[in-house]
Amino acid sequence: MIRLSRLADYAVLLMSYMAREPEGIHTALGMSSSTRVPVPTVSKILATLARAGLLESIRGRDGGYRLVLSPRTISVQQIISAVDGPIALTVCLENGGTPCDLENICPSQPNWRLINDALRNALDGVSLSEISMPVAVNLGPLASFQADMSDRT
Repeated sequence: MIRLSRLADYAVLLMSYMAREPEGIHTALGMSSSTRVPVPTVSKILATLARAGLLESIRGRDGGYRLVLSPRTISVQQIISAVDGPIALTVCLENGGTPCDLENICPSQPNWRLINDALRNALDGVSLSEISMPVAVNLGPLASFQADMSDRT
């Protein structure tokens, strides 16, 4: 099964929350209260996103975190990669393509690279501002997938 880690899912949720007030300073406690993600988890994710350069940590009594960039310029791929590391669907694609014992005889490896790149590019094409919308919107590269899913229901 291919799915995001819980931390990456929470990171997108927390960043979406912050995108509603992009210039605001947000505390872990306040975000936890609003999103129902436990405070220790919120704190861990916020620190990780700050280390990745997506958030700025502000110290002091009125401190917290705020977005470094506009929600329009932060991609979902950046958020996921900040928390989980580079997106890699198979082991041979992790860490820039670590050689695998089967690489010389594996006919699917080049295709997995294409699929992995397509997924990464699709997530890179969806901005924080787009995914934060309360109503489903046309999500750029995912629009054709969205249309296919609508046709099936």
